[in-house]
Amino acid sequence: QPCWREYLTTRIEQNMVVNCTCPISECRAQPTTAFIYSIVSSEEIIAKYEKALLRRYVECCSNLTWCTNPQGCDQILLKDGLGYGAACSKCSWISCFNCNFPEAHYPASCSHMSRMTCAKCNHGFCWRCLKPWRPNHKDYYNCSAMVSKAAWQEKRFQDYNERCTFHHHAREFAVSLRNSISSIREMPKIRNLTFVLDACKVLEQARKVLAYSCVYSYYNQDNESMDIVEQQTETLELLTNAL
Repeated sequence: QPCWREYLTTRIEQNMVVNCTCPISECRAQPTTAFIYSIVSSEEIIAKYEKALLRRYVECCSNLTWCTNPQGCDQILLKDGLGYGAACSKCSWISCFNCNFPEAHYPASCSHMSRMTCAKCNHGFCWRCLKPWRPNHKDYYNCSAMVSKAAWQEKRFQDYNERCTFHHHAREFAVSLRNSISSIREMPKIRNLTFVLDACKVLEQARKVLAYSCVYSYYNQDNESMDIVEQQTETLELLTNAL
């Protein structure tokens, strides 16, 4: 029993307990949960084991995923089949269920968030696998023959990137403002500030949409409806700045 306890404890601490088998090489039997509970007495080790089981369960369920909040959140979310889901009930973060980008990015599509474009030669590639986004790239675009267009593309990328970065920073300011107001509201003799907190939440969402609208606009320059999109974006930006 002491040998089993040391073996299982080591496997749990190394996050290798889910698929562990009997230490005898020719034996493929796996210890059951009941057996592990009967051998391991440490509450800390058992807690790690249960977390490992939970992680494995979520990974095996196609309709479940972890909250992707980069600040850290252990909430499990139920996928709804859309590109974005409901806000996490624990931290209010909105995750994208269709790609590995850490948050919902409407109106930009998942492909927009996966695609990168060289500002010098306009070569499109996937940032995950680094393979060309378009087939036969060398035939499709000639860098040396299109210097002026490359310069224009680089300036255009910089403009959209600066706008996108600005809205992300402004969104962080809205979050900081909401946190400050939340702390003030806890003070005695302060009138209800719920409407201000609601305004901050709207501000956060608007800045988020504006940031990803820059991504959407950058990759849809030839779309016939872009004039309307740009007008709507400009209106939203003016109203957001006023708020």
